[in-house]
Amino acid sequence: MARSVESVNAVIKAYDVRGVVGEQIDADFVRDVGASFARLVRDEQTGGERVTRIAIGHDMRDSSPELSRAFAEGVTAQGLDVVHIGLASTDQLYFASGVLDCPGAMFTASHNPAKYNGIKLCRAGAKPVGQDTGLAVIAREVAEGVPAHDGPAGTTSEDDVLEQYASFVRGLVNLSELRPLKIAVDAGNGMGGHTVPAVFGPMPVTVLPLFFELDGSFPNHEANPLDPANLVDLQNFVRETGADIGLAFDGDADRCFVVDEKGNPVSPSAVTALVADRELAKEPGGTIIHNLITSRFVPELVEKLGGTAVRTRVGHSFIKQQMAETGAVFGGEHSAHYYFRDFWGADSGMLAALHVLAALGEQDRPLSELMQSYEGYAASGEINSTVADAAERTAAVVDLFADRSVSVDRLDGVTVDLPDGAWFNLRASNTEPLLRLNVEARTPADVEALVSEILGAVRA
Repeated sequence: MARSVESVNAVIKAYDVRGVVGEQIDADFVRDVGASFARLVRDEQTGGERVTRIAIGHDMRDSSPELSRAFAEGVTAQGLDVVHIGLASTDQLYFASGVLDCPGAMFTASHNPAKYNGIKLCRAGAKPVGQDTGLAVIAREVAEGVPAHDGPAGTTSEDDVLEQYASFVRGLVNLSELRPLKIAVDAGNGMGGHTVPAVFGPMPVTVLPLFFELDGSFPNHEANPLDPANLVDLQNFVRETGADIGLAFDGDADRCFVVDEKGNPVSPSAVTALVADRELAKEPGGTIIHNLITSRFVPELVEKLGGTAVRTRVGHSFIKQQMAETGAVFGGEHSAHYYFRDFWGADSGMLAALHVLAALGEQDRPLSELMQSYEGYAASGEINSTVADAAERTAAVVDLFADRSVSVDRLDGVTVDLPDGAWFNLRASNTEPLLRLNVEARTPADVEALVSEILGAVRA
């Protein structure tokens, strides 16, 4: 069936498919997306053979089973087979795509509210599918009407890969020196409640569960730990239980946030530095990817350790592209996405969590002391401002700092380097009338002063 280009483009976005169930996304829509995706990949080669099947997983949202089945109907109608892996985290779906060497589709809206759902697509080996690598083609076909297939339909089967996934990620991290730890875990009623027991079960740790019940209505708090308000329950839980560490997963459990034994958040940049340190110990001279919002401590540490640091734009498609092009062993983002060459270059919050647990468990210091080795600056975190003209406000800020700037680059928005190691980045949102500000400096007071001055110009 034909649809308006505007309605399709509102849902098929730069990196994934996402919208309000019943209004923007329904079974008919995703059936067509499945058919178009099958057409996109069915003539491609993987491992020297033509693609014959697609793996499909889904999260705990009420609409996910029905939508994933409709997508499967679209795939099989185009002659490809479907392997249903059932309930899964997004990185579990990436595992299936890698180990089965086939394209994949994950039904999730990640950290978005309950009324949303969506699809994350990948080619065989968990290679990302974005606007320039297939989503634009799918959007056009879904708008115009997906051509029918005149051959036989594909088949469907089921393959629960949870235990395989759990064993695989444990095998990528040296856990042999792990001492007994008490780990508080906030699954946010998301897929962490499904994967954490499987992964941590055989380990010498005590898991203290918080909100492990799979519930797509998110009755306790949004499954978005990037918002500090959604970490409060875990912070209090860590203090109450005397846990050694706290972990918070987002809705589809591909991101993991860390809280120390005092209940204080550990910055994703510090986690990036820690994992980079461990990966470079295994592969001296290796390449580490970091986006331009990540703390400057990360590239400084990488270079100090003899590695090569590669700076990239914000966004998983850019990181994954750089991972593939450079052969990087690891990549990290300020948003707590962590990418591993040994995990097909895809992101896994679980793998990052295992690295932090291994580092904590192989020595006797508390996490707060351990992480001091991986923090060198103070940071503002991301601050959003609603503006009428992002380009005009950005230019005003650049002008304000013109006589103090050491350098200015425009890799992603504008990044201004200042004396004494301070810097800030202003980026316009792709989807909202927002400017996003990140500031880093030597001290919290320096950060506060810079934020105040910059926001004065942004919000003038």
